[in-house]
Amino acid sequence: MIALFRLLVVLFVVQTIAYVGLSFYSRAVRKRKLAEHWERKEAMKGDKDAFVERGLKRYDQSFRRKLILGVYIVPWVAIVALIYIRNFM
Repeated sequence: MIALFRLLVVLFVVQTIAYVGLSFYSRAVRKRKLAEHWERKEAMKGDKDAFVERGLKRYDQSFRRKLILGVYIVPWVAIVALIYIRNFM
């Protein structure tokens, strides 16, 4: 039982590290794309930094941002499915 608990704790720590890394990477990619979009458009008015901040605010509430939570959900579902299949089918 202790070994299972240790395995689950290690899995949770690895998932947290992956989630944080993916979150930072995804946000950086989005920020870069917003900056590139600003530079491509010649008729843009206003401040570039304000444009990027508004875009990142919209991104923070987007569905794509919430999909990163799959880092936590998918492995647990796979483990439960494998245990079920192995023991009951």
